[in-house]
Amino acid sequence: VQLQAYGGGLVQAGGSLRLSCAASGRTFSMYTVAWFRQAPGKERDFVAAIMWGGGGTYYADSVKGRFTISRDTAKNTVSLRMNSLKPEDTAVYYCAAEAPTQGVLTMWDEYDYWGQGTQVTVSS
Repeated sequence: VQLQAYGGGLVQAGGSLRLSCAASGRTFSMYTVAWFRQAPGKERDFVAAIMWGGGGTYYADSVKGRFTISRDTAKNTVSLRMNSLKPEDTAVYYCAAEAPTQGVLTMWDEYDYWGQGTQVTVSS
């Protein structure tokens, strides 16, 4: 499956952005899809995931209550709605996908398919 992430940009603190990850090549609903982010000089961190086949959603504690991950099966996309953005949310955001698994995967090296990153910058 090929992934393309888009929707990043510059926003003031407290603002909102919506990232999207579009898939081609396979039926996206059969993949667990996650968003990760990487700030300069830091590790690539888990942000959120949506399980394959209509399963649940999972969030990092740092974004819980502010970010929402969702899937549009008709459009073969997964979106990340980000509200109440903070300067510490500034990073390159990546979408990733993995074939069906028993549980949620939160480590970046557990995912085989990646989109290119999209920059999110939150100004204070």
